[in-house]
Amino acid sequence: MKEPAFSICVYCGSRTGADPAFAALAAQTGRWIGQHGGQLVYGGGKNGLMGAVADATLQAGGRVIGVIPQALVEREHAHRGCTELHVVQTMHERKHLMAARASAFLALPGGIGTFEEFFETWTWRQLGYHAKPIGLLNHDGFYDGLLSFLRHSQAQGFMSPDLMALVDVDTHPAALLERLARGADGEFSPLAAVF
Repeated sequence: MKEPAFSICVYCGSRTGADPAFAALAAQTGRWIGQHGGQLVYGGGKNGLMGAVADATLQAGGRVIGVIPQALVEREHAHRGCTELHVVQTMHERKHLMAARASAFLALPGGIGTFEEFFETWTWRQLGYHAKPIGLLNHDGFYDGLLSFLRHSQAQGFMSPDLMALVDVDTHPAALLERLARGADGEFSPLAAVF
């Protein structure tokens, strides 16, 4: 198999959520990655949106790299169909390996784990540990409340407009994925290993 044109790390829910459109969105994202010669890097689970994005990427001919801690292999039902499945010992190892194998990052709808990974990646970018693009897919207003809070934080002087500009927010998956793939050339610094 030839080298992928780009490698996108997708953060998303290990549940499907209340609206079937969330799973459809994850599948659409995976199909786009596979159809455009890309590689998916994700948390290695078979459940929820995680499984939907991985399955769709594989079905569309893309490579899938899953990274999952040993403690979550059963809980998140590790996806044994990944092109590469890495079982690591800690969440820190998981996040570092995912970031190292990715050339861009994208957050789909999800819960606390998705939020934590998205914010950490954004923090690493702000601190200069990587220069890779970061996207937030605001499907059907899912992240409207979060974006409103972030604007509130900015208005209160805790965030600069430059910081907000580091995240590309869109409601259209194809347009956002195209921009992330185009900008996916930043290197991941080994300094991030200190986190």
